[in-house]
Amino acid sequence: MPATEVSAVDDAEWALFDGFVLMHAELGRELDRRLQRDAGISQADFGLMLALFRGPEEGLRPGALGELIGWEKSRVSHQLTRMVGRGLVERVECDTDARGSMIVLTRAGRRALLGGMRNHARDIRELFLDRLEPDEKRAIAAASARVLGGLDVGR
Repeated sequence: MPATEVSAVDDAEWALFDGFVLMHAELGRELDRRLQRDAGISQADFGLMLALFRGPEEGLRPGALGELIGWEKSRVSHQLTRMVGRGLVERVECDTDARGSMIVLTRAGRRALLGGMRNHARDIRELFLDRLEPDEKRAIAAASARVLGGLDVGR
């Protein structure tokens, strides 16, 4: 099919896509609500802190952190500014480049992350994983990999 030709999407396909988008948004909203309630952090906070927690001990450069979680530079910068203000992360001088900084978890950030991890895992299981049959989990994993493989996401 030529690149300029548009393939029609039928009603059932629109319903499938709309249902997926709605499920993703509502699941994210509920997971965020629960993280806020249980650990006082957002999913955005959690994602950044988890990348730092899993990263090298000396921390990560903001650009590398953004690449790891798939965020644009400006979004990372704004989120980090908020998190520094709340004492969850801090900027430290980079030993190898005086112009740059490294982002590291603070003690309070590590406590918030670890406090949220168990409940977040429980919530993911309760709200998503336990509602799926094993064949549905395999199908979602395969479909996700195939769709991501067709996107230019830099991974």
